[in-house]
Amino acid sequence: MKQLIPVLTLALAALGAHAQTTVKDGWVRGTVPQQKATGAFAQITSAQGGRLVSAASPVAGVVEIHEMRMSGSTMQMRALTDGLELPAGKTVELKPGGYHVMLMDLKQPLKAGDTVPLTLVVEGADKKRETLQLQLPVKALGGMPQQQQQQQGQHKGH
Repeated sequence: MKQLIPVLTLALAALGAHAQTTVKDGWVRGTVPQQKATGAFAQITSAQGGRLVSAASPVAGVVEIHEMRMSGSTMQMRALTDGLELPAGKTVELKPGGYHVMLMDLKQPLKAGDTVPLTLVVEGADKKRETLQLQLPVKALGGMPQQQQQQQGQHKGH
């Protein structure tokens, strides 16, 4: 029995290492015919800290991690070629007008109700990589997830 305890401890530690990053409330903005790019959004939390280093999806020819920010009076968007920092235990929000995953060279229009497969790769401080396979719902163009609509509706008039 004493020999079994270290083996179980190692097995549990290995399981924890593979599930150190969580993604919630993910979604993709829908498109119109002929539109060749859109964004994917979510909340990402890395328990031990790391960096979102890459993303991929079969619905797009090119997938990049982007940032939108104000530079003076101009909104600028740029690819984060070194990835996106995920501080330990803190949620990083990918949202319209901020950090997001850019899906470009789309292979077909994405309409509300579709599901988009998205693979995210997170590199930990120890340089080990964790691959997250997601299935994100497509929300109507110009829309936002139902939960956010309800939250904003509750805050009107404040």
